[in-house]
Amino acid sequence: MDPSSIAAAFVAAQSSQLQTAVAAKMLKMNADMASSAAQLLDAASQNLNSLANVAAGVGGNLNITA
Repeated sequence: MDPSSIAAAFVAAQSSQLQTAVAAKMLKMNADMASSAAQLLDAASQNLNSLANVAAGVGGNLNITA
């Protein structure tokens, strides 16, 4: 093998390692976002459950012209 082939193979290997690291980071970020979305939906569900027991008509005539 000539030196240029070895150098090209080394550069390709380094590029491959970088791409793998970036892909792993993106997968971790995607998993973190999915977890955050699940937590947000759970909180929204809990808030809706607490509002389910409110009497009919509460908040219907809200004056916001202060």
